[in-house]
Amino acid sequence: MEKLRRFETVNDYNVFNNNETLHPLVSIVDLTKADLRRASNMYFGFYTIFLKEVKCGNLRYGRHTYDYQEGTLVFIAPGQVVSVDNTGESYLPQGKALIFHPDLILGSSLADHMDNYTFFGYQSNEALHLSQRERNLILECFSKISYELEQSIDHHSRRLIISNIELLLNYSVRFYERQFITRENVLQGTLEKFEALLNGYFKSDKPDKLGLPSVTYCADELNLSANYFGDLIKKETGKSAQEYIQSKLIAVAKERIFDTDKEISQIAYGLGFKYPQHFTRLFKKTVGQTPNEYRNNQMN
Repeated sequence: MEKLRRFETVNDYNVFNNNETLHPLVSIVDLTKADLRRASNMYFGFYTIFLKEVKCGNLRYGRHTYDYQEGTLVFIAPGQVVSVDNTGESYLPQGKALIFHPDLILGSSLADHMDNYTFFGYQSNEALHLSQRERNLILECFSKISYELEQSIDHHSRRLIISNIELLLNYSVRFYERQFITRENVLQGTLEKFEALLNGYFKSDKPDKLGLPSVTYCADELNLSANYFGDLIKKETGKSAQEYIQSKLIAVAKERIFDTDKEISQIAYGLGFKYPQHFTRLFKKTVGQTPNEYRNNQMN
């Protein structure tokens, strides 16, 4: 079994990388100070943002492997386990990392909307690839945080540190939106594959076995994390992935309602609903009529 290194605190990770702890809840870690090491699983009890400088093996996160090369950012949420995937040889890490404990932002406006930064849940082939100008902006945010950590702590320190973390995250939102557009060679066809996946799902016996298709199921089938998949579909269609699934569901339901040999309850079960009344409620909310009303109006 691979060894698991646990980093519960900012100080734990600083010590591991030979960095001084200037603040118990936040640090800019210079990874070039670290000792030669071998790959191992690592548990992080805090938010971690890696700025990768050189290629030195792939980073694995859950069941997936990051598209993790020079000039990339990787975001890791507290409670996650990651590992560096290499040939078993020792390596020297390169680059920098911003790490901050959730306690740092408690009570701040940033804490209220951390869930909006969905890239902390991204996984396979979903790292943020930076241009040189983008990288410089990220390094500038790192530098400002480092500056505050090197000063004597006063009543401005925490607010300024959090402000720069939030600035970095907001830049990352912009850069990811740019990446959705510019990396079409990687993302090309995802929407078409999603559409084909849903078509195949409703033509199979999966609704009987698995129920309604979920965003997580579709993302897994397309080898994407649920967060990245959802953000991509939203960017491409203007709808959330769940809304897209529901649109497809209603489209299929409308076709099947014309089969008068089937009761509405049979159609509901065939689509994956456990309870026909849930189907009726969703259909009326979306279409403005109950399935029976829709059938009668279309047939007359």
